[in-house]
Amino acid sequence: MLSVDDLHLAAGPRELVHGVSFTLTPGEAIGLVGESGSGKTLTCRAILGVPPPGVTVTGGTIALAGEDVSRYTRRQWDRVRGTRVAAVFQDPASYLNPSLTVGRQLDEVLRVKNGLSRRDARARAVELFASMGLHRPEHVHGQYPYELSGGMLQRVLIAIAVSGDPDLLVADEATTALDVTVQAEVLDLIAGLRERRRLSLLLVSHDLAVVAQLCDRVVVLRDGRVVESGPTRQVLDDPADPYTRALVADHREYGLDRLVTR
Repeated sequence: MLSVDDLHLAAGPRELVHGVSFTLTPGEAIGLVGESGSGKTLTCRAILGVPPPGVTVTGGTIALAGEDVSRYTRRQWDRVRGTRVAAVFQDPASYLNPSLTVGRQLDEVLRVKNGLSRRDARARAVELFASMGLHRPEHVHGQYPYELSGGMLQRVLIAIAVSGDPDLLVADEATTALDVTVQAEVLDLIAGLRERRRLSLLLVSHDLAVVAQLCDRVVVLRDGRVVESGPTRQVLDDPADPYTRALVADHREYGLDRLVTR
């Protein structure tokens, strides 16, 4: 599904990501973890074809279903993004147009990506909102982003992300800004989507408890390099690298033991 091989990213002469490699198989979930500045979000954005301004791929490959997309043009990415790979991010409000209802925004995606008529797009949007656990989906369809809570906005963004039936979902700190109860609900939603749609999941997080709950394997990054990778339980129960051991120790007090040993 996804193969990242010896990926290098740089901003001008300064290299930021140094030879990151990992693979993701169909239906599998991998967690990219590390502290702020470790390179996990840069790697994630390169995979999505949206690196920050000034950051470029200087080496290696990013293959989706066997096709190297690391040097795709914007037009090529427009054909891939939303249908083969989609994403949800930390602050959903910043990815929605405040002047349009959330339903109209999803309708537009369905019309452009799926070729639906205006009427069919609206009906499908309401169905998707309902499948995301949004109560009164018809009512939500007519609401603006500022009228919805953070958890509801994240559900809307997930509905938009999966509307094109992608094979890969990238979740970059998607639950970080939510309170604990809403975070648990959104994590359950993502887990359910994985099971029902056989989605591959790339989860970018600094929270090892979230990774332990959702991911089959984990890749640990530090200063733009992979320092450890392997099955989630193995890495979190018996970390080999001192940096990973420090990350795990920092999370023990937040209930990590309960999640990795269940």
